[in-house]
Parts: sequence; structure tokens; C-alpha cells
Amino acid sequence: MILEAAVLQVKAGEESAFEAAMVKAAPVIAGAAGYLSHELRRCVETPGRYLLLVRWGTLEAHTVGFRGSPAFGEWRAIIGPYFASAPVVEHYEGVLEWGE
Repeated sequence: MILEAAVLQVKAGEESAFEAAMVKAAPVIAGAAGYLSHELRRCVETPGRYLLLVRWGTLEAHTVGFRGSPAFGEWRAIIGPYFASAPVVEHYEGVLEWGE
């Protein structure tokens, strides 16, 4: 399993609309081959900052499959207008899990 971690900075005052757009966009990403699950977290310290965590079966499921599909364009069209800056996206593989 690969964990995609994307730090998203949303335009000031657009947070509620962005969160609603993420609900609308959820089925788009969920339909991608190799998609396992995702969650969105709001930063406590920095207004408008979010952490999107997406679990993929493989790195290629995200970087080739989803990003190379028409669904990626649809996904970005729904949520992209709310970004104040380009997302910072990195991929992680498991090393250790402890507790809940």
C-alpha cells in the first residue's frame, strides 16, 4: 500500500466551499483503479491548510493510472479552483504502525 500525502492550501474564505467540493469529488477518485481509501484533515494551526491522505494499492495506480485518466481532470476541475497554491504531494510506504 502507498500513502499519498498532499498538503493543500485553500484560498482564504473558501474553506467551506472547498470542503463541499471535496465531498462532490470523492466518488471521482474512489472510482479509480487501485484506489483504497482517502481522508481529509483540516490543519489546527494554519487556516485554510488541509492534509489529504489517499491510500493506493501501488504508486503507479496514482501516478500513472489516476493522473493519466480523464477522471483526474474531472477531480481537479472540482477542487482545483479553491487552491491558493499548487499542492505539495509526496508518496510514502509503510515502515511501522503502532496503536490505533
